[in-house]
Formats: sequence, C-alpha cells, structure tokens
Amino acid sequence: MAADSAKTVLITGGAGFIGSNLAERLLEEAGTRVRIFDNLSRRGVRRNLDWLRSKADRTRLEILEADVRDAAAVRRAARDVSEIYHLAAQVAVTTSVTDPRTDFEINAMGTFHVLEAARASGRQPFVLFTSTNKVYGSLEGVPVKVRGTRYVAQSTKFSGVDEGELLDFHSPYGCSKGAADQYVRDYARIYGLDTVVFRMSCIAGPRQFGNEDQGWVAHFLYSVLEGRTITVCGDGFQVRDVLHVHDLIDAMMAVRAARKRTRGQVYNLGGGMSRAVSVVELLRECERRTGMPLRLDYTAVRPGDQPLYISDTHKLESQAGWKARRSIDAILEDIEQFWHQHREAISGESAARAAYLQPSAALEREVA
Repeated sequence: MAADSAKTVLITGGAGFIGSNLAERLLEEAGTRVRIFDNLSRRGVRRNLDWLRSKADRTRLEILEADVRDAAAVRRAARDVSEIYHLAAQVAVTTSVTDPRTDFEINAMGTFHVLEAARASGRQPFVLFTSTNKVYGSLEGVPVKVRGTRYVAQSTKFSGVDEGELLDFHSPYGCSKGAADQYVRDYARIYGLDTVVFRMSCIAGPRQFGNEDQGWVAHFLYSVLEGRTITVCGDGFQVRDVLHVHDLIDAMMAVRAARKRTRGQVYNLGGGMSRAVSVVELLRECERRTGMPLRLDYTAVRPGDQPLYISDTHKLESQAGWKARRSIDAILEDIEQFWHQHREAISGESAARAAYLQPSAALEREVA
C-alpha cells in the first residue's frame, strides 16, 4: 500500500467495539497512524485502549479524549487526515426517546461537525459513516408470518431489504441517524467529498463487553454463560441478520479501495439471508454451546419492534467486491473465547448494570 504510506486516519468513537477492531486492522498497514477520538463514556472502552496500546508503537497510535459535539475539537482532529471513519454515536432508541436533544446533538450535529471538519481541512479525506437499518422504520411494507421459531416474509421473493426501501425515520434515534445519513451522502454531491454510508444491521464479535448498547448477541451469550435471566419480549420469533465485526472491517476496507465507484453511495450491510436468526433460535444455540440451561422471562412485545429485518447486500458485493465470510457459529465462538479471556472484566460490567435487558430493546440498538 505504497500510495497510503505516512497517512493519518481518524476514527471517531475509536475506543468502542467496532472502532477498536478497525484500529487494529489499520495499524497492520505499514506507515499508517491511527488517531482515536472518543469521549470514553462507555464501559469497557478503556480496556480496548489498553489492548490497542499493547499492539501498537506509540508513534502510530494517538488518543484524543474529546466529544463530537465540540466542533473545534473535531476540526483540530481532522486537520491533517486522509481518512475519517465516523463511528461515534448515541446508539439507543430508548435513550433517544428519553432525551431526544442529546441524541440529536450527538448523532446529527456531531456528524455535521465531522463533515464540516473534513471540508475545512482541504485534504478531501475519505469519510465513512456508520448509519443504521432503523432509517427504514418498522417495515410495514414487508408483511410477515410465523414459520417454526421465526418470522419470515410472506412473499417468497423476499431476499432482504435493499437500498431502494422507503425511508421512514421512526423514533428520535431514527431521525437523528437518518438526518446524518443524508448529510453524509449529500456532501459527496455538493462538496465532492468521498463519502460512504453503511446502513448496518446487527454487528457482533470480539471486544463486545455485552452492555445494553453493545449488542444483543454478546449480551445473550454472556447472560447464559453467567446464569443470568433474560427477558424475552413477545414470542422471541423476531429475526435479524448477524455480521461478524471482522467482515464489517473487510467491507470498510473494500469500499475504501473502490472509492472511485463507492463515493456518495449508501450500502445496506449485515449478514444477509444465510446469517439470519431469531431471538429464540440464538438463545437455543447459546444453550447448546455452553451446556447451561436458559433462564427466560417473557413479557409483552415492544411497540414498533421490527419482526423481521434482513439486509440485502448485493449492491455492496457488486460495487466493492465484498462478501461476508464468517458464519454465526464462528461469531459465537469468537465471542465466547473473548468472554473466557476477559471473564472477570465482563462479569464486572454485568454486575454494574441492570440485572436483565429486554431483547427487543437490544435489537433496537446499534453497536458503536
């Protein structure tokens, strides 16, 4: 990668689950310096930074404790970079309902600050923004039925949700991320920035500490391993497609490499049809893997919960040459290994938060 030598890359939210995995990959590139911009507000992220420090030369890893709501700090961080991966976000639907102003300031204004900083730098950096499938709302246009232990689309032609799906910003979180999503896309058209938007489904893998806002797959597996009760909202037949975080990083690298084709584009990203799983199916797989009995409580379904969301990733595959490679079994294996390696820390985080997490709330969250 001679053309990319001596470059500096900015990752907002870089101490989080996805950010730390991305930083690890970028640090493998000779001559690449990684600048992490994070307010360090989430549990577990300082451990991620310690892990990155153990893997990187200090001259190649820079950590800035700052917030995307601070426009001046964002501008300083972006002044000399050639790539920006904007992952910093308020990620919980429930939190956005309780505090919509903070949600807007972080997700919408924070993204605007990143875009303006990129424009002001004069370096035309590549900018990738992680959006969410929640921009499509409740998907009322995809009627479902129950088959076995999951919801399936009534139409036999359904192959996932593609980028042509109508936008329906449902909830303050959907509005703030959706507004940011559209700003990122438009800055390619109006200002010529090389921007890309990923509308992501469920991302899972190592370095998830299983907090409420860091992924329902890890939370379920950790809960089973630790013998904790899990509350299932509704029948548990809700379906999501799951993607390994390393497959996500592969996708980021693929759109960067193909930036002449991918600039200004929006891509749906998830595990697709072959990696779709329902809540109860995943729970049963956790039980099988661990040999630990499930402890479940059932309650009413949450209003507005999507019964079925599966990404159609054909656009990304055709334009960037990317394909998901890791199975759900491999995802669970990597998460379980991470738990065994960091059991004390993960169990400590579990004890510090509520005794249970409603799965549908977890399904409404985006990992950052």
